[in-house]
Amino acid sequence: MRVLEAPDWDRWFGTLERAFGGALVNSVEEREAWRSVTECERSVGVWDGDECVATAGAYTFGLTVPGGGVVSAAGVTMVSVAATHRRRGILTSMMRRQLDDVRSWGQSVALLTASEPAIYGRFGYGVGTRQLSAEIDTSRVSFRVPADADGADAVRLRYVALDDARESIESVYARQVHGRPGMLERRPGWERKLLIDPPERREGATALQCVLARRGEGDDAETVGYALYRVKPGWEPAGPKGTVVVDRVSALDPVAYATLWRFLGEIDLTSGVSVSNLPVDDAFQFLVSDVRRSNIRVRDSLYVRLVEVGAALAARTYQAPVDVVFEVEDAFCPWNEGRWRLTGDIKGASCERTADAADLSLSVRELGSMYLGDTSPVALAAAGLVRELRPGALAEASVAFVSPVAPWLPHGF
Repeated sequence: MRVLEAPDWDRWFGTLERAFGGALVNSVEEREAWRSVTECERSVGVWDGDECVATAGAYTFGLTVPGGGVVSAAGVTMVSVAATHRRRGILTSMMRRQLDDVRSWGQSVALLTASEPAIYGRFGYGVGTRQLSAEIDTSRVSFRVPADADGADAVRLRYVALDDARESIESVYARQVHGRPGMLERRPGWERKLLIDPPERREGATALQCVLARRGEGDDAETVGYALYRVKPGWEPAGPKGTVVVDRVSALDPVAYATLWRFLGEIDLTSGVSVSNLPVDDAFQFLVSDVRRSNIRVRDSLYVRLVEVGAALAARTYQAPVDVVFEVEDAFCPWNEGRWRLTGDIKGASCERTADAADLSLSVRELGSMYLGDTSPVALAAAGLVRELRPGALAEASVAFVSPVAPWLPHGF
């Protein structure tokens, strides 16, 4: 196992592609975008002679936590082991090396999105955010908009080429990133990677289209939202039955957001809107005329691992005063084992080692699930994963850890 060197990137990335069943990228532009965001100094490969047989990497992100603060986090990515080299402990060795590295980099949290969720629990990762998807029957569902949506303060929608829209999209994103736990501050290069639109990824739909929502006139106009989407044509004997496939839709205020959704639901020759990644508390659920015909589903999204328990818990705020002692189990990162006293409120927190009696007993995996406010300690206790040792401690922690807005990961990595 060794740190990835730039000249080896193609072979390293080829190992990853083979492990995921084939080519992950097919265009020169997309391949260069993947290469440009790879942090070689934070990536490792396992080599058997001249053959690369396993890969793992980490991106540098700023992770928004409850309270609006940002912690430096390692976005674990590109993890693979060749099918010829399974059951030799390679994955465990890479995870061991990686978490040691993350700690040495001074990052208290590691993140990942799991292709197979069953793999990463044993390394201390817990489900930290969920995502909502929907298949909306727009032949029978309409979108309401605020009463003043078409008045003097109305937003105007305009088609804009992706390259011309990139700066406006990033501006809207940057204004939102600190308002919701789970969102990521990104290094330069991601704004280009996330807008690459290779034809082989379209699955019969059009090229990616962009509509900007703007308020005001001329040079004073401000971009307040955007929608990125494709249209997948479809026909049946009764007429057109196309689908609007939403990539992202975002806005800075309710009027702009509702206006964008109304637009998506009324595109000619379509009768459905498909969207795969929204926050579980997303406002669209309250804009639709019939939520049942929106076919909403929820699934796991971001997995969170506390690498330094004390630093991570002290980096966020808490919705109510809290003073609890956790007995933490963490066999994979033993420096986290033991008792930690968390004290804090909406203004800030501290988390230090203590010899005091424990109030709650749990593993670091459960702390990861609780960290961003998605999962209540009460729910985990009902599954037998958190034990209450002091009466009342469970309710105290559950109220404190909640986030007013649901945590959400806006895109994969």
